[in-house]
Amino acid sequence: MASLSVFGILLAALLLGEAILSFFGISIHSFRTAGGILLLLMAINMLIGHKQTFSPDDNADAESTQSIAIVPLSTPLLAGPGAISTVIVDAHKANSAGHYGMMALVLAALSLTVWLTFLAAPWVSRRLGSIGSTIVTRLMGLLLAAIAVEFIAGGLRGLFPAWG
Repeated sequence: MASLSVFGILLAALLLGEAILSFFGISIHSFRTAGGILLLLMAINMLIGHKQTFSPDDNADAESTQSIAIVPLSTPLLAGPGAISTVIVDAHKANSAGHYGMMALVLAALSLTVWLTFLAAPWVSRRLGSIGSTIVTRLMGLLLAAIAVEFIAGGLRGLFPAWG
């Protein structure tokens, strides 16, 4: 359910993102800067060890388990502001329908990867243990912070061309 939700959310961002931005009068550079700031906040949470765990009760029904797969797992954790920003910014670079088609295929591959990752997660978690998971999370947080800074810098260069 979570992987299908990720695909749907990001496909909607691909197809409707630019139209929504133009409706509200938001430039792609402003959106890129804002997305970078949100991504940086997520990276900081990973670096300082803010942990979020979501697990349904043993008595939870199927409907509540599916809702956890959509909120908070699919959005905002998997298809959150950073992913949506990335899709809209990359869609903005499109010059043909083929680009949108290729991006839709990439999103489908991403959704499949999310599904396979969830299948492998218990095995990987057992192998890494608590300390290994913390180390990997912090390293990924550092990489995510670097990507966020690039988003912010690119957005600011677009907003203020004299800085470029």
